[in-house]
Amino acid sequence: MSHYLEMVDLKSMNDFEIRRVAVNECEELQKISRQTFLETFSAGNTKADMRKYLDEGLSKENLTAELHNPESEFYFAVISDLVIGYLKLNFGRSQTELQDDRALEIERIYVVNEFHGKVVGQRLYEKAMEIARQRNATYVWLGVWEENPRAIKFYKKNGFLELGKHIFKLGNSEQIDIMMKLPLV
Repeated sequence: MSHYLEMVDLKSMNDFEIRRVAVNECEELQKISRQTFLETFSAGNTKADMRKYLDEGLSKENLTAELHNPESEFYFAVISDLVIGYLKLNFGRSQTELQDDRALEIERIYVVNEFHGKVVGQRLYEKAMEIARQRNATYVWLGVWEENPRAIKFYKKNGFLELGKHIFKLGNSEQIDIMMKLPLV
């Protein structure tokens, strides 16, 4: 049995909570960010590129700045006091590309591997949609690596359509992200 599943009552799998990440939780945010990024992308990337991204993109300094940004929000998925996934949303000028005041960007939804297929990602997505509606966003958009078929399928299942492509820099490598959009009106 996995490290996480050993610590969780399997009957309570759907009893996890989603809560906003507090500014003083940067260390826990960094831990889950690094873990899930490695689990998701290490097989398809070089160790050097992964290390560079983890050291720079997911540094405490960078995450602290993101936590203090009023146009970004983070949410943890928590079960039995364990963080098992997280969500990052951007609004206004914090959006990585479009920067449309009518839009909400889902920049990150990551879930620990042991909890894939157990509705955690879907519930984080639903939280993003709830916030988009509260903010009267006219659409939600995101970028997903073209070599991540699981995520592409997830977003298509939830109604997202391809909008275009853009470059995502991972370490010293340039990768193609598929930009996807979901109109809300």
